[in-house]
Amino acid sequence: MTPRTSPARAGLALVAAAALALATSACADDLSDAPTTTLAPATTAAPATTETPDQMFDIVGTALEATVFTELAGLVVDAGLVDTLRSDGPFTVFAPTDAAFAKIPTATLHQVQDDPELLATVLTYHVVPGKLTLADLQPGTLTTVAGVDLEVTRTGDTVFINGFEIAASDVMATNGVIHVMDDVLLPPA
Repeated sequence: MTPRTSPARAGLALVAAAALALATSACADDLSDAPTTTLAPATTAAPATTETPDQMFDIVGTALEATVFTELAGLVVDAGLVDTLRSDGPFTVFAPTDAAFAKIPTATLHQVQDDPELLATVLTYHVVPGKLTLADLQPGTLTTVAGVDLEVTRTGDTVFINGFEIAASDVMATNGVIHVMDDVLLPPA
């Protein structure tokens, strides 16, 4: 008789695998070092003639799936914020890409990484409670999880956060939405 795996145990295994993937990608020096995962088909039946819709993940899983947030993922691990961003939320995250972090002088980035309190503040400055799509982002202020306000402005359909344009918007996750930023948002000193 084949042992059965409970749904709770299967879910725990999935979370553990995702956490391992997050930790592994956080340690990657560049995208060529990032892990790749190949899933074996569940059955040997002939493939379906229609495509399966993409699986929706939480904010952390969605960011990892995008592969352009390895620096952000590593910093989230360093700050101990993985569980927070995996919680029910909902959250709106203005997620800086690896290219955004590359704009910051290395010494400055290391200074932030070496100060756990400052790192947590900088990262939570990119997170707003609630699920705000691009259409929901109206001119004014948004209070971040860090307790510091962001300034939202619009020019036509283009939305800016603290003067930086949202590069891509409305990346949906199970516990919120991600807006892609080509710049790191730094809280006022």
